Amino acid sequence: MDTRFPFVDWFRNSSPYINAHRGRTFVILIEGEAVSEGRGEQLIQDLALLHTLGVRLVVVLGIRPQVNAALEAASITPRRHHGRWVADDAIMERVERVAAEQRLWLEARLSLGLPNSPLHGVEMTAVSGNLVMAKPLGVRDGVDFARSGEVRRVRETAISGLLEQGSLVLLPPLGYSSTGEVFDLDAAEVAQKVATALAADKLILLGEAKGLFDAQGQLQRQLTPDEASAWLDETSPGDEAHRHLGAACAAARHGVARTHLLSWRDHDALLGELFTRDGVGTMISRHRYEQLRAAEVADVGGLLELLEPLERRGMLVPRSRERLEYEIDDYVVIERDGMVIGCAALHPFPDASMGELACVAVHVDYRGGARGDLLLGEVERRARRLGLDSLFALTTHTSHWFFEHGFGAADLSDLPPLKRDTYNHARQSKVLIKPLV
Repeated sequence: MDTRFPFVDWFRNSSPYINAHRGRTFVILIEGEAVSEGRGEQLIQDLALLHTLGVRLVVVLGIRPQVNAALEAASITPRRHHGRWVADDAIMERVERVAAEQRLWLEARLSLGLPNSPLHGVEMTAVSGNLVMAKPLGVRDGVDFARSGEVRRVRETAISGLLEQGSLVLLPPLGYSSTGEVFDLDAAEVAQKVATALAADKLILLGEAKGLFDAQGQLQRQLTPDEASAWLDETSPGDEAHRHLGAACAAARHGVARTHLLSWRDHDALLGELFTRDGVGTMISRHRYEQLRAAEVADVGGLLELLEPLERRGMLVPRSRERLEYEIDDYVVIERDGMVIGCAALHPFPDASMGELACVAVHVDYRGGARGDLLLGEVERRARRLGLDSLFALTTHTSHWFFEHGFGAADLSDLPPLKRDTYNHARQSKVLIKPLV
């Protein structure tokens, strides 16, 4: 009997990420709205799953909505300046109480181990403490911020020691000073500073927005910090979007490999971002995880896997591992998160001032994104640097794509003699040529 479980394919496809994330350090900010809107339980289950998979977790808790509710109940209206409130003693009393309540609630949920609960059999030790040192914001623009502060120093050695022991480190948005005071901090800043101090592998910011969108409403899957900074002009200081984006860009510029902007409203956002190749939100990193580059011998395995389906369908001439290794310097590839998803080759014929555009291929899951254009553009740049006057291609299936990109029909006699002599008459490939001058 053939049984089909949809999750099995997903589980198989996620296995490279399960292995890649083991032993890595993730700093995750969960804004208070996620808890107040009832999403806390599901996120805790996701954290427990990450813990069982060997991920080292630091969780920063936002508490803004809970503090706002406490202030409203006490008929206290905080004074705000540049997106931060002036935390006087009355406000700090509520901030400290809410932070303690939220920390205790989360610790209790992480301790849940009943047989019918999602955390059954999962042993998690949550540890908090004076792990973030702070200093007062002081007087700015004539406004004394009282006990509103900013991060002065992260005790990264202590946090790393706790993570080594298998503990989950829990940090409320509070900081401690050498004078014994407690300061109210911005949770996004705490997450960013901690991630930077630990040189974390990931900083994950769970907020309201699903990520960054362009003017056409398209989700931006990946951006560099410089590219993402353009969105800051559209936000206001103090807004969640401003705080999260600023923290993500700062972390990416200061050594955090990848930062992720996700929505806690999306039930599957956290696991979907971490265990699928394309993710579900916006990732900000100093180096693009999809890049066009020169091929290397280590790419041969990925090239064989990419080309085999096209060779089987007769769209490409079969290439052996030995041939690919020998010609590897002719290839350019598009790599996406460690996977070769596109390639093209330029085989030069300098005596004829021509080059062959060969082996243009894009993985079936990534077609329609102008990656073929990107490969062609790079091959043309290479050809011009070599002083070649034209490109030619032989194709049996995709002549229209070549026509759309400036190639024209040609005769076998127009090919370089060496290529003409090795032409496979059984395939009857069309000959196409594009001038480069």
